[in-house]
Amino acid sequence: MNTIELEPSVLEPAVSLAKTKAVEKPFSILKRFEEFAESQKDKRLAWFMISLLAQSVLVLPVPAALMYYFNAPIWVLAITVSLFFANIVAGMSGSKISVLMALIAITTVVHIAMIMTFVL
Repeated sequence: MNTIELEPSVLEPAVSLAKTKAVEKPFSILKRFEEFAESQKDKRLAWFMISLLAQSVLVLPVPAALMYYFNAPIWVLAITVSLFFANIVAGMSGSKISVLMALIAITTVVHIAMIMTFVL
């Protein structure tokens, strides 16, 4: 008659699990951003169009308003135009989606900082 032979580790799963150490993964915003960007790889054209529309509607009027109403210097316009054309070049040249998304974030943060600097 055949008998079933089991290893001792199968009979004692709690003991074998107690001997293993839990590996904690450090929380990394950069790693999460890279994972999200990789998941959006097939939607690259949509991200490019969203960034162009958002910048042309929300960002390009910012230097005009700041210069006209709050007497902002000319470098505000230079920064805005530089970031706008950097976004166009990054989108049309075939750069990675993470670069395009980082440019969107940088442009947003820079313009919010400029608005807060001159308005407040």
